[in-house]
Amino acid sequence: MKRLPRDNADSLRRITRRALILGGAQAAFIGVLGLRMRFMQVEQADQFRLLAEENRIKIRLIPPARGRIFDRNGAVVAENVPSYRITMVREEAGDVDAVIARLAKLVELDPDELDRARRDLQDLRGDTPVTVADRVSWGDISRVAANTPALPGVTPEVGLSRRYPRGADYAHLVGYVGPVSERDLERIDAPDQLLLIPRFQIGKIGLEAQREDVLRGTAGNKRIEVNASGRVIRELDRREGQAGADMQITIDNELQSYAHARLAEDSAAAVVMDCETGDLLACASSPSFDPNLFVRGISVNEYKSLLDNKYRPLPNKAVQGIYPPGSTFKMVTALAALEAGLVDPSETVYCPGHLEVSGRRFHCWKRGGHGNVDLHQSLRNSCDVYYYEMALRIGIENISDMARRLGLGLEHDLPLTSVAAGLTPTKDWKLINKSQSWVIGDSVNAAIGQGFVLTSPLQLAIMTARLATNRSVTPRLIKSIDGVEQPNGHGDELGLSENNLREVRKAMHAVSNNRRGTAYSSRIIEDAFRMAGKTGTSQVRNITAAERARGVTRNSDLPWERRDHALFVNFAPFDAPKIAVAVVVEHGGGGSTAAAPVARDITLQALYGEDPPLSAYPAKDRGRIQSQQERLRRARPTRDGDGSDRA
Repeated sequence: MKRLPRDNADSLRRITRRALILGGAQAAFIGVLGLRMRFMQVEQADQFRLLAEENRIKIRLIPPARGRIFDRNGAVVAENVPSYRITMVREEAGDVDAVIARLAKLVELDPDELDRARRDLQDLRGDTPVTVADRVSWGDISRVAANTPALPGVTPEVGLSRRYPRGADYAHLVGYVGPVSERDLERIDAPDQLLLIPRFQIGKIGLEAQREDVLRGTAGNKRIEVNASGRVIRELDRREGQAGADMQITIDNELQSYAHARLAEDSAAAVVMDCETGDLLACASSPSFDPNLFVRGISVNEYKSLLDNKYRPLPNKAVQGIYPPGSTFKMVTALAALEAGLVDPSETVYCPGHLEVSGRRFHCWKRGGHGNVDLHQSLRNSCDVYYYEMALRIGIENISDMARRLGLGLEHDLPLTSVAAGLTPTKDWKLINKSQSWVIGDSVNAAIGQGFVLTSPLQLAIMTARLATNRSVTPRLIKSIDGVEQPNGHGDELGLSENNLREVRKAMHAVSNNRRGTAYSSRIIEDAFRMAGKTGTSQVRNITAAERARGVTRNSDLPWERRDHALFVNFAPFDAPKIAVAVVVEHGGGGSTAAAPVARDITLQALYGEDPPLSAYPAKDRGRIQSQQERLRRARPTRDGDGSDRA
């Protein structure tokens, strides 16, 4: 059927209208698209250029060099040495397993280290460099570099690793570094980005941990150009970080090594302190361990052997170990009585071998007793009954007050792990901590350094320095930081009566120099270096009435862990004190036989600055001492050679 002209006109108008609408929509779309393109290409050009640049440019952190540590004479204690490693970036590697398989054909990969690397590659951000092989040889680095086209995402690097050239001598003091752990990160509110770098190392114990803020430094960064496959093309620029501060400590390397060598066969600790400045010249805990094992990653078997060792090599006995001070505490009780005016130095107390207190018999170490003894004789002969009597006169509060005044029962401020406070008990302390009232027998026990009283070798050295100087000498371990001298521990006057201190010092001199003194066999013959000291033996077991009746079992007949602790403290020279020394030998038996000879030898080594002449020793000991010196020289590390590693 033929359409009418009118119908054709209407149809044409409808088509034209639709075309106009469609054309207008298309024009609008093109206009919006054009405006968007203009906005992106002109107004946002810099932003997109930066995004494109970021796909081509990578920014990597540069770990700073850790601050070095030197001894008081400038010899290296902790240093950084070059270390070759191989890293991998997941997003640049593509097929990680395939790349690792190719790498394993070139370099021997440690299975444990590779397992850690796989976990890090999976868990961390894709652009994070992960160490796949550490401490590899230069030959390994060369082979990897020559095969880089087949190893996408793999980079051979040269970094720095911590090394402790003195080995076990400083394991407890300086400590060691190790990779950041999840536990480390949990303790930090806002971790430094450096800590998120896999296998980045921080201080774990000792000075390395306590002064991490000073030793770590701040990171730098570098910009590197990569191609489309992620391979590094070139380094564009770098901004170096700031190295950690170098630190000088107060310890003398040679004296520290000697102290360790002298203690080698014992579970023991020794502290040597400068009476003028409070500087710790030696602070040894034996046995020790090689901190380099922890830097490299200690094996399960090696760590288990340290944990299972009954002599406990891991704790720092010098500052963490707390022991009943035994008779080394008697100077505290004596001074407390003298300062309170409750005893005259010439007054005598009768010792029949025991004292009855509240229906209980407290025994003297000498079964038959010492007879009538004054203050001087009580310290020289270490009579227990004299101090039982002093406890009855002055009470525990006076004793504990004097102990704290002399530096016991306090946590001294040192940058070391777990510095023990020890314990100087009071009536309130027992009520709060034991839910029991104080009894007179507690005071009697405390007067001879037993019962609840606990001290560390560090505290005993501080006590001795304060007795020698009448000043509140405090210990110092850090001598300087980046050459800036740190405050010393000279201390203020204690305000104790010089007359009373003189009496105590004279008695301590007799301990070492009078034929009846308990440490006479360990005396120093050289007049200029005569020492004043005090022996101590602290019980670690109860002695029953039945055992006393049949005779107390000798320490040598007991298992090692049930023997008494042996202690000795001294200062020297007597007329002008320079150093204070404290030695504790765990389960050593007797202070006069186990601790005093060690302290005497360390004292002479410190005063002479080298092996002392045999003439400083009693004639009967010189042959044995000569052999001992030769043996200890072989056991100690050699000196630093030409001094090239000195500050």
